[in-house]
Amino acid sequence: MIRIYTSILLFSLFISGCFSEEQKQTLKENRFNLGDVQINYYSNKSVTSLEIPPDLTSPDYENSFRLSELVKDYDENIVNLTNKEIQETSKEKIMLENSNIDVRKSGTRRWLIIDKEPEVVWNLSRQFFQEYGFVIKKANKKIGIMETDYLENKPVIPAQSLGFFKSFLAENVKNINYSLPSVDSYKIRIEPLEDGKTELHLSLKSMAEVITSSGISGSRSVDSTYWQSKERDVNLEAEMLYQLMLFLGGDVAESREKIINAKEYGKVIVNLSNGLNGFAKLIFQLDLQGTWDNLSWALTNLEVELDSKDIKEKSFYIYTARTSDMGIMSRLLGDDAVKKFFRIQLKQINENTTEVYFSDISELNEKETKEFSYEFLERIQKLF
Repeated sequence: MIRIYTSILLFSLFISGCFSEEQKQTLKENRFNLGDVQINYYSNKSVTSLEIPPDLTSPDYENSFRLSELVKDYDENIVNLTNKEIQETSKEKIMLENSNIDVRKSGTRRWLIIDKEPEVVWNLSRQFFQEYGFVIKKANKKIGIMETDYLENKPVIPAQSLGFFKSFLAENVKNINYSLPSVDSYKIRIEPLEDGKTELHLSLKSMAEVITSSGISGSRSVDSTYWQSKERDVNLEAEMLYQLMLFLGGDVAESREKIINAKEYGKVIVNLSNGLNGFAKLIFQLDLQGTWDNLSWALTNLEVELDSKDIKEKSFYIYTARTSDMGIMSRLLGDDAVKKFFRIQLKQINENTTEVYFSDISELNEKETKEFSYEFLERIQKLF
């Protein structure tokens, strides 16, 4: 029996190798249809040690958007609910009339424009993730960001999307695994719009457990595992956004149509250039508001602490460590010991061009900071 399964696996690998790279990419992008996947998150398999948010006393910058002014009965910047507390929370979904929700798209990312006040969207989003078993790890009222902890995910994919051989094995071999565990975390960013509507962005971050050889014990090698970042699953992210649309009151058929056929806003053009006093700058081929929206998305998805933002002066304040400071001190005391505050400021040049400047709040303007400005802004550029 083992030989039969081994032969099938080898043959399936041989067949998969016959596909061209273009065909493989097409199969990857279309491995399931929206709404066909039953997402299975295990609330008893949360992983909290992969990323620990810094416990900061943040400076109070004026003109920051504070969601607390719009969301009632929400007193904590940092929320850490236990599974027991989640179970005690009411799981009855608020009955909603169908909501008017539009979907916008740029490249592979989509976001929602919801005909509801930010207070309603914030509370429903929190309830949505808790019903999936997620713990809300962090909720920042000043910048409208909510982030979950990691949960193990084993999505159930229809047999027709697995392919013949994997489908056969899934049906005939119990508890078969094609990979080591993977875990997902979600981040929500909520922006209030002038007409009483709310803009909502959802982003997915995944980690996968991989095997590495750790040495030799006796006559055999000893393997161990570690966690590493996993490529963003665009299909899973779209699926979760679709489920959130339904939870917010969207019609099933209409929401599905809007997610699949979202209007494309075109590729964002971003160039890295020399700025002022030896610092780098980015040049967006967009107006001021378009650049603000896209930069908000980019900063939310980078491994950086977005501390605050000033809507009037169009600035972001970030808290991160320069590459040159990551050494013995950071290994001994943690990354927080070497983190510093920096400002990212926008300036509109004309109706189709906006520049983004990096500056040091301490005004020391060290050589290492100037070099880091090029490295950091280049990371942003690569996201577009």
